[in-house]
Amino acid sequence: MPIPHWATRRPTGPGALPCLRPTPHQPPQGALVLRRFAVTGASLAVTLAAALLTTAPASAAPVAAAHVTATPATATSPGPARHALAADDAPDVDVTKVQAHLTELNAIANRNGGTRKSSGQGYRDSVAYVKGRLQAAGYTVTEQPCTSGCASGAGPNLIAEWPQGDTSSVYMFGSHLDSVGAGPGINDNGSGSAALLETALTLAERHPAMAARARFAWWTDEEQGLNGSDFYVGSLSSTERSRIKAYYNFDMIASPNGGYFINHLTSAAAQPMKAYWDSLGLQPEENTEGAGRSDDYSFEQAGIPTSGYAMGASARKTSAQAAKWGGTANRAYDSCYHQSCDTTANINVTGLDRSVDGIASTLWKLAVARSTPANDFSLTATPASGGVAPGESLTTTIATQTTSGSAQTVALSASGAPAGVTVSFSPGSVTSGANATMTVATAASTAPGTYPLTVTGTGSGPGAVTHTTSFSLTVKGAGGCAAGQLLANGGFENGTSPWTGDTGTIGAHTGQSAHGGSRFAWLGGYGSTATDTLSQSLTVPAGCAKATLAYWLHIDTAESGGTAYDTFRVKVGNTTLTTLSNTDAAPGYAQHTLDLSPYVGQRITLTFTATEDSSLQTSFVLDDTSLQVS
Repeated sequence: MPIPHWATRRPTGPGALPCLRPTPHQPPQGALVLRRFAVTGASLAVTLAAALLTTAPASAAPVAAAHVTATPATATSPGPARHALAADDAPDVDVTKVQAHLTELNAIANRNGGTRKSSGQGYRDSVAYVKGRLQAAGYTVTEQPCTSGCASGAGPNLIAEWPQGDTSSVYMFGSHLDSVGAGPGINDNGSGSAALLETALTLAERHPAMAARARFAWWTDEEQGLNGSDFYVGSLSSTERSRIKAYYNFDMIASPNGGYFINHLTSAAAQPMKAYWDSLGLQPEENTEGAGRSDDYSFEQAGIPTSGYAMGASARKTSAQAAKWGGTANRAYDSCYHQSCDTTANINVTGLDRSVDGIASTLWKLAVARSTPANDFSLTATPASGGVAPGESLTTTIATQTTSGSAQTVALSASGAPAGVTVSFSPGSVTSGANATMTVATAASTAPGTYPLTVTGTGSGPGAVTHTTSFSLTVKGAGGCAAGQLLANGGFENGTSPWTGDTGTIGAHTGQSAHGGSRFAWLGGYGSTATDTLSQSLTVPAGCAKATLAYWLHIDTAESGGTAYDTFRVKVGNTTLTTLSNTDAAPGYAQHTLDLSPYVGQRITLTFTATEDSSLQTSFVLDDTSLQVS
């Protein structure tokens, strides 16, 4: 959450008393150098009620706004007892998974100068992390560059939509993904970003029938004045705005000395969120401190109903609030607000858990179909993947089954096909319980690659439902050999795509240098048990006589002696081609080459993996990779 325009930004000099952390990525100076610092948070022993209750207890003991070391809730905690969930009730989102996302965001900041500010690599690496998780879960994900109004060099907004539900009725959930320049921004606002990510992943995992669309957003440049969300809202047509029935914002939802605040507490939009916190006996209050200071304001200005959770920033907790919620009166809700100490140690796990479950409860109540359809069916593809050479075709069976009620007509369609690929069904519609044959035909000009296709079955009749299933199409390399370099972004100068895995290792890190350009991949170097991987999938064209992988690698280590404690492996698929270790450490970069000719004509996944043991760092610094064919 940014400081309001009328206030002076919090100082970060000596008078600000920031909680300083050692700078990561310092090269070894004859002694142990740690690159990553583990932060362990408390886990909760119980889960909170996910079902909405209409009344809270008449009286409740104070609810502790606990820090990381919060005492787990007990049978005497305030709020009603949990009851069994109905099939269509909101799930209890696993707060430990939310904490895992926070740990990754903190690590990304550590690899990028201690910050995830919108104009830096830390923000772009945060976008890559969130985007990768969402795409793997089946979301339609879009990076929206902020082409006006944002700070120079600001990264994109990230928009993800679950591809089911009524497109004319959209409920939107957002948080800003950037931090201030002074710190990693884990409460402000990794907390909201991580909670939304895990809520989205939980929705994909549960895959309920949807009554409306769920759209998630991670905003850029919020800390510079709500610029990313303002650009997004300004880019919407009047029709697109009218489809958004409400926007929910989550900014600082795990403040260590926090309270329980809701934006526009008495509005219709706020009622699902208030009902959940009321069910826990929390007695939430209006978020007066955050009014007009976070991304919901961009939507509010456009006439879109808004609400959201917050747990407070630099304002001080009152005595009445401390009596109601626990914590310390006359102390800031977050004493590390906009400082370097806003790390994973600055998280109220209890509040985070209550917030993320309230988000899920609101999403399920607004967008998820609340009852099992009278007539329903399942949809599967068998096999679910296949490969062909350009110009050829393949078939798979699309099977349906009636899962409730009566059989219905199911119309079949497919999306995601690349240029030169057509998909057809025989027959084009079936009665649930019957099968169809899907034919995927490729043109001779179809580019080699792996393409995810989405098969959609649309039911018929009143209360009709829609289901999807996935098919992975691989178009193999074919034809003559055009000599050249196959690896994309082999020097890591153009962001992280198309590399996958621990892409936060890519950047212009302090403490190491590039072989060429300014960016490289720093694998390992933690001084503790850890594994980093970078992978890229590509096709080695048929017709080539030779394929050679080349890469430059610098290895430095705090280990000594001739024992291989820490290793660097190069693999194609599950086959290890070479292994290097701390025993190969030397000043500067050395070039290594490997013959990949046995893989000509194949679709391969190339993986670089660094593995460290429990002590003494070894850094494997990778740059200028290439795969030449001739």
